[in-house]
Amino acid sequence: MLQIQQASVFFEGGGGRLVHALDRVSVDIAENSIVVALGASGCGKSTLLNAIAGFMPLSEGAILLDGVPVTRPGADRGVVFQKDALLPWRNVVDNVALGLEYAGIGRRERRERARAILRLVHLADFAEAEPHQLSGGMRQRVGLARALATDPKVLLMDEPFGALDSLTREQMQALLIEIWAKTAKQIFFITHSIEEAILLGTTVLVMSPRPGRVVERRELDYVRRLAGGDTVDAIRAEPGFVRLHEDLRRVLHAGDAAGRLQ
Repeated sequence: MLQIQQASVFFEGGGGRLVHALDRVSVDIAENSIVVALGASGCGKSTLLNAIAGFMPLSEGAILLDGVPVTRPGADRGVVFQKDALLPWRNVVDNVALGLEYAGIGRRERRERARAILRLVHLADFAEAEPHQLSGGMRQRVGLARALATDPKVLLMDEPFGALDSLTREQMQALLIEIWAKTAKQIFFITHSIEEAILLGTTVLVMSPRPGRVVERRELDYVRRLAGGDTVDAIRAEPGFVRLHEDLRRVLHAGDAAGRLQ
């Protein structure tokens, strides 16, 4: 269990101004759940993810993974970034094996494990390819495989599909659902897309403009239905889906208007 307890972050901005980025956020991320943080740019989503990853300290509150405080990065948390951040001088399999190399695992074993993860993301045939030979969606698959290679307890995903075209984005969403169904990973996913949040989240947290607070929480089952064989088109056509999309849109717009008045 990943527990976020009253997490707040302050940091120094331009001109010595104190920025209140995150305000008393609390949420538990249990096994086999996908918690999606939804909000506009600047609402603290990435700040929260960076704190969970151990890249940024909290000013107040605590983050616990299986009861142990998170104070620094660790192999128990894998991160998929907005940009794939692949090393151009390494081929695909060696990019995926990077974390295993840092963990001191020998070359043969780490490459075998990396190839197994590449099969999971349907890129086994591209193990020896160079990053520049891959499409944007394939590069993000490699980034996802690299995050999974160390078998982390929690997968952290920072708007990983935002730069992809709509078709590739849908394909990546379907791949993530497939991997989640197979691995039962705890996932923390951030997005500014309402539809993506609804389709992927077992829990959706709507966050306010800075300072980021959770202003709405919804428990959903669409991702479980998709994992069970329902289609995206059928779910999109349901009146309940349409109403939920509109409800969350209103919450986001209300928060954005309030933020501009502060």
